[in-house]
Amino acid sequence: MLEHKGVLIAADVLEEQFVCDLNKCKGACCIEGDLGAPLEQDELKKLEEVYDKVEPYLMESGKEAIKEQGVYIKDWEDDFSTPTIEGKECAYVFYDFNGHLKCGIEQAYLDGKIDYRKPISCAMYPIRVVKLNDFEALNYDRWEICSDACSLGKELKTTVFDFLKRPLSEKYGKEWVEEVSEIIPEYLKHAKS
Repeated sequence: MLEHKGVLIAADVLEEQFVCDLNKCKGACCIEGDLGAPLEQDELKKLEEVYDKVEPYLMESGKEAIKEQGVYIKDWEDDFSTPTIEGKECAYVFYDFNGHLKCGIEQAYLDGKIDYRKPISCAMYPIRVVKLNDFEALNYDRWEICSDACSLGKELKTTVFDFLKRPLSEKYGKEWVEEVSEIIPEYLKHAKS
């Protein structure tokens, strides 16, 4: 693992290749799994603040799920996540004209309605953050539904880290991403020797 300023980065985040291929997966990560998107504490208030402007983008079933469960839920581990539609799709999604799942929060952001793009856990996927005592660990979450993203990443020669520079900059700052980018070649050189 590479450590920089209290963040541990798994080697496969730096080495493995990945680029989302929405045309192939159709947004399957917004349906699959046990829960909705993991949320950080500061995102709870943001969701409450933006919901009225996001609601018009959502499917009726999503609106109903949010009406019943709230704009976020607390799970069995006392963590927060987005509600789901009958335990499947995130309640904040909608299907576009191509049948791809899209995020209603992100669409409201792209349309200039809100200044919150989407949950950072979604933006940073396939990286999952694990909070440790004094560190945060960035791990690569491998999932069969993303096999096409791995293929596209190999084709484009883009690592998980490079693919996710924008959301990593949102979470840790642009300077942190630039510093890690400078360290990676030397780290990989020593890791392989």
